[in-house]
Amino acid sequence: MKSLRNYSIPFTGLALGKHHFEFDITDAFFDEFEYSLVKKAVLKCLVELEKQETMLILNFHIKGIVNADCDKCLAQYPQPLDIREQQIAKFSDEEIDDEEIITLSKNDHEVKLAGLIYEYINVAVPFIKTCGDEGNTPYCDNEMLDSLAKLSVNDEPNEQTDPRWDTLRNIK
Repeated sequence: MKSLRNYSIPFTGLALGKHHFEFDITDAFFDEFEYSLVKKAVLKCLVELEKQETMLILNFHIKGIVNADCDKCLAQYPQPLDIREQQIAKFSDEEIDDEEIITLSKNDHEVKLAGLIYEYINVAVPFIKTCGDEGNTPYCDNEMLDSLAKLSVNDEPNEQTDPRWDTLRNIK
């Protein structure tokens, strides 16, 4: 968890206005999260922080590649990501019930971004991951696709059916 401290922005000394920050997100970042869907990645996170009197507006742009496993052929392939998100952090002594707004007290001096970055990346990874055009990409495992084709169910009508079922179908 010590390496996640690198993913925070101290805002107390910043002047009002826009400020830019850059973070590199690599395998070490995802090693800090025990059950991470992403294990290997090379990403760049650009954060534009706009400091106002009562709040901080954080605009994230995360771009790069994560290693994903194809759900069809099980081959590893590079999945490109291009994420744009916005987060608002308000200064308040009271807890705000809005899940989309971070509350910062007077005692806070930095905003921690590791959890937000992790969440944005994991949500951006496609639910169904495929390495592209089946069998035509350099990453696709053609041997696995051939094995799956051999094991697939044969839907040909050549199979003999029980004649009792045929008479039952005609009862409608």
